[in-house]
Amino acid sequence: MRLGVNVPNFGPGTDPGVLRRWAQTVEGLGFDLLMVSDHVVITPDVAGPYPPPFYEPFTTLAWLAGSTTRIGLGTTVVIVPYRHPLLVARMAANLNDLSGGRLVLGVGVGWARQEFEALGASYERRGAVTDDHLAAIRAAWADERDYRSGGVPIWVGGGSSAALRRAVRYGDAWHPLRNTVPWLRERWSRLQELAAEEGRPVPALAPRILLRITGAPPAERRAGEGTIDQVMADLEELRLLGADTVVLDPFHEDPDETLHPEAAWEMLAAVAARRP
Repeated sequence: MRLGVNVPNFGPGTDPGVLRRWAQTVEGLGFDLLMVSDHVVITPDVAGPYPPPFYEPFTTLAWLAGSTTRIGLGTTVVIVPYRHPLLVARMAANLNDLSGGRLVLGVGVGWARQEFEALGASYERRGAVTDDHLAAIRAAWADERDYRSGGVPIWVGGGSSAALRRAVRYGDAWHPLRNTVPWLRERWSRLQELAAEEGRPVPALAPRILLRITGAPPAERRAGEGTIDQVMADLEELRLLGADTVVLDPFHEDPDETLHPEAAWEMLAAVAARRP
């Protein structure tokens, strides 16, 4: 099972130098994948949890591709309705080529209504638009003469029934975010049922989980939250469930954490030291 890291590409402590240090630290610790998030317009609903500066993901990953040598690069997740699908197809395919085939395209429908309005995109139709755009991206990549995607994997985020069906129809992997192990087990079973109903292969399982190492875990513990022993036990459970990749998310929802990335690096180092 591969292990990835979600790197904060936003917040008061983030700048090009810090992003490069993040990438080199994560690669140096032996992790397999580095991922960043997506917002285009920092509207008030976005600015609360994800304040500026917010570095656009394709631009950021292109920068980090030149600062690393082997680690995979990905989005967790690109908000599909925000961009024309042929632009996404072009940017992703080109970035994959320029990085030596290292890209993973994680995708989602989005949640920030004010950001949708600022971009002139339909919040109400975001699910249907996402499905249409993913079909268009897949069709564009089928013409290797123009796009040369090199087989960029698509990871589909979300946990609703619509999201699970989207993962089955368009995804190489299902990429749910920050939930409990029992929730993941139940939803994973449902996704397998939907794949059978659709007569399609079951996508890989590639969850993003919290990484929060504490001495006294909360009563309602999410995967990746608790003592280092509990975190490693969660990773083992996900491996046994069939996870292909698990992405660790050390951001705990306080933007000021970006001013002190060393705390996150220490937690990542603790996991790397215990990795089989």
